[in-house]
Amino acid sequence: MQHIIIGCGPAGVIAAERLRALDSAATITLIGDEPEPPYSRMALPYLLVGKIAEQGTWLRKAPDHFEQRKITLRQAKVERVEAGSHQITLNDGERLSYDKLLIATGSCPVTPPIPGIELAGISSCWTMADARTIAQRVKPGSRVVLMGAGFIGCIILEALVRSGAKLTVVEQDDRMVPRMMNEKAGNLIKQWCIGQGIDVQTGCRVSAIEPGSGEHPLVVQLESGRSIEADLVVTATGVKANIGFLQGSGIATDQGILIDRTMGSSISDVYAAGDVAQGLDFSTNDFSVQAIQPTAADHGQIAASNMAGERRLHQGSINMNVLDTVGLIASSFGLWMGVEGGDSSELYHPERFRYSNLQFQDDLLVGATAIGMTQHVGVLRGLIQSRIRLGDWKTRLMRDPTRVMEAWLASIQAGVVG
Repeated sequence: MQHIIIGCGPAGVIAAERLRALDSAATITLIGDEPEPPYSRMALPYLLVGKIAEQGTWLRKAPDHFEQRKITLRQAKVERVEAGSHQITLNDGERLSYDKLLIATGSCPVTPPIPGIELAGISSCWTMADARTIAQRVKPGSRVVLMGAGFIGCIILEALVRSGAKLTVVEQDDRMVPRMMNEKAGNLIKQWCIGQGIDVQTGCRVSAIEPGSGEHPLVVQLESGRSIEADLVVTATGVKANIGFLQGSGIATDQGILIDRTMGSSISDVYAAGDVAQGLDFSTNDFSVQAIQPTAADHGQIAASNMAGERRLHQGSINMNVLDTVGLIASSFGLWMGVEGGDSSELYHPERFRYSNLQFQDDLLVGATAIGMTQHVGVLRGLIQSRIRLGDWKTRLMRDPTRVMEAWLASIQAGVVG
C-alpha cells in the first residue's frame, strides 16, 4: 500500500505515525514544502524570545525519528492532484502515485489589502523563515506594530513584549480576540495589556504603510489619522486553508476541503485533516474549519485509521482555545457566545481581572469563557463534551458559576448523560 501525505504539520505527522503503527509494510511518504524538519508553528513565539532553539520547535526531537519508522520525508511543493489517475505532480515535474492520499496542507496567513503591505520590514509570523526575520529586526526598544489581536496575534504579542519591543497593537474589531471572547472578556484582556505598557488600539484599521523618513524605516497610518513610526510591522490578520493547488482536481472545497466523518473527501481514496479540512463541529453538528492543534491531532489519527482500513468515525471537534497574554490566562470552549433561547451565568470582577461566563441550553452546558481562572479549564471542557445533564446543578451554577467542579462530580456520580 502506497500512502502519500501532503503536509508536515501535526495532522500529517500524527497520521504518518499512526499508519506505520497499523501497517508495518506500507510505503509512507510525507511531503512538506519547507526546508526544516516538521515543526510546530505554535512554538515559534518561544523561539523568538530565546526560550528554545530551532530544534526545540521540531515536532519530533530525534533527528532520525522518521527514518527509524521508515517514513520518507520529501521537501517539495505539490502543484497538482490528479485523483482520476491516483497521482500527484510536484513542482519539479515529478509525478508520484498513491493508493491513499491525505491532504494536510494546513493554512496560510491572509495578507490584508493595504497600500504599502509589500514594503521591507513587514512580516507575518507563520514560518520558520518569518521567525528568523522578526528575530533579526526586534531588539529591546524597537518600535513594532502588530496588526491583529486574534488568537494568533496574541500569541505573537507575548513574544514581542518579552523581547523588549515597544509595541502597538491595532485590531479592527471592538475588542481583542473577538472570535473567542465576548465584549467584556475581550476588553478585560485589552485593559490588562495596557497595564503591561502595550498600546492597544481596538475598533481601528490601518489605512496604509509608508516608508519612514526619519529614524524608523516605516510609518503606519491609521484611519483615525494617527501615524505610528515603526521598525517592524507584524501581520496577524487571519488565515485561510491551503486549497489553491486543488483547482481542477474534482475534490470538493468550501472554506476548506469538504470531508465526511471518516475524513474522506468527495473523491475516493483522498482524505483531509487539520486546518485544511472542513470537518464536523461537535457543538453545532455543522461542518467547519477549526484551525487549532487539538483538532489537527484528532483528524490525523482518524484519517490514518480509515486509510489503513479501520473504519473510525469522527465525533466532532470541540471549539477550544487557551491563551496566555502576558501572564493573563484566558480560555473559551464550545458555543461560548451562547445559543438562541439559552441561559447564561456570569461572574465579572474587572478590578481583579477575573471573569467567568457559562452558556446553557436547557440543563446542558454548551459553552464557557474564563479569564484569570485556570483551575476549572479541564472540567469546563469535560462538562461540554460529555453532554452531562446538570439537573438542579444548573440552578446553582446560574447563581455561582465557580462551582463547576462540584457540578461535574455530582453529575458524574448521578450518571445523568444526554
